[in-house]
Amino acid sequence: MNKNSKPSKKLLLLAEEVGERLERIYPKAECALDFKGDPWRLFVMARLSAQCTDKRVNEVSEELFKVIPTPHAAAETPVERIEELVRSCGLFREKAKNISESAKIIVEKHGGSVPDTEEELLALPGVGRKIANLLLGDLYGRGGIVCDTHLMRICGRLGFYEEGMKDPVKCERIMNPLVPMEKRADFCHRVVFFGREYCTARGNDCRLCPLKDVCRAGKKKNE
Repeated sequence: MNKNSKPSKKLLLLAEEVGERLERIYPKAECALDFKGDPWRLFVMARLSAQCTDKRVNEVSEELFKVIPTPHAAAETPVERIEELVRSCGLFREKAKNISESAKIIVEKHGGSVPDTEEELLALPGVGRKIANLLLGDLYGRGGIVCDTHLMRICGRLGFYEEGMKDPVKCERIMNPLVPMEKRADFCHRVVFFGREYCTARGNDCRLCPLKDVCRAGKKKNE
């Protein structure tokens, strides 16, 4: 789809059908990160989730937020201490440094509150479009599609774009016009749930899939 072109009716109908079916299957669409409604917790946990499972991040967070419950606390905590607490999440030095530096910026420039605009979020160390969209979507209902590897894999199989496409910017450009802004966060969470249950990275058993009749990959397997 051209950057300035409108999505086709076919893709709009596919997105609507997929969204409605996933809502019936997963009526409770919640972020897998247990951030307890706290923007700071979600910010930190989203950064830790890179190349790490949500389960591990949730486990690590129990002790982590006893030490850095707020940006102020994180800004005053030695980065070495944060490294110790997040070591099991992988890339721990980079993640701890990002968390520490971001906390100081949040305190100094934003009065201790996690910023609520895309521009300000993207200016924080370690924050890309994935984290910015996750925060804006889950906290304020106005983010873009969170194009992580799982969503890109599944939406490619479904037929929204070429299967195997790994460009998150292109994915977001295609998917955003197909899903109403207020529904994007829930759509993303449901796609993740669906991917874990039916459409995994290792393979997909299309015979059991509730989307097989509208899925491009599923239709090919049944030909």
